[in-house]
Amino acid sequence: MEKDERLLHASSFGAAAVAYAEHRPDYAQAAARWALEPAPGPRVLDLGAGTGKLTAALVALGADVTAVEPDPAMLTELRRALPAVRALRGSAEAIPLPDASVDAVLAGNAMHWFDMAVAGPEVARVLAPGGILAGLWNVVDDRVEWVAGLARVGGSAAVGPRDTLTGWRAETADAHLPKTGGVAARFGSPEQAEFPHGQSRTADSLVATIATRAGVLVMPEQEREATLGRIRAYLASTPETAHGGFTLPMLTGVLRVRRL
Repeated sequence: MEKDERLLHASSFGAAAVAYAEHRPDYAQAAARWALEPAPGPRVLDLGAGTGKLTAALVALGADVTAVEPDPAMLTELRRALPAVRALRGSAEAIPLPDASVDAVLAGNAMHWFDMAVAGPEVARVLAPGGILAGLWNVVDDRVEWVAGLARVGGSAAVGPRDTLTGWRAETADAHLPKTGGVAARFGSPEQAEFPHGQSRTADSLVATIATRAGVLVMPEQEREATLGRIRAYLASTPETAHGGFTLPMLTGVLRVRRL
């Protein structure tokens, strides 16, 4: 994705902040726990925190969380849901925290939006020695036949390669880690793990979830309605999803690396 296109997609979520807060999934607790396992202390930065989906999981684990989010509408939803959490406006490229002030930096479905050439040095700056950088991605399990069909019908804008387990594994996600010269040398070897997850959905709520994806949000209205219409028709014709509630099979994939 070219830089201008990436910025367009990354800045699209604010227009759907309320729907994002309502419909996007949380993160598997085991995944958040594994991400934090090697961290030297409890101070955690949730970077690109959105409406606080990952923030809530970190709070539940007892972490001392600071959330940083660039979009004011998303930040409003986060503060509404988690009023006790310190939530600041900022970005991965300009983190509003002092040097060595956190023990872990986590990003939930956000690291791929960062300009890591700029964000990498910022993350290294705020991380204490031995601190952890980890990205978490909720992905649908396209090893399940009807989920693979959903990905085909929705197209890459609605269910992109990074949104499926197969695609996430193929990318190995480490493309999103700091790679610039001296910054890359400040981090150790990456580790990956995947954790079973699921989200209770109906056909309507799954369509509403997909409608909050960046690729759909930036579509022209006519194309967006056509795409969501195809997905509705598919879900209505699929035995697993046509009759009331179901569990969307998912995993939370984690990539973590230690700051040296």
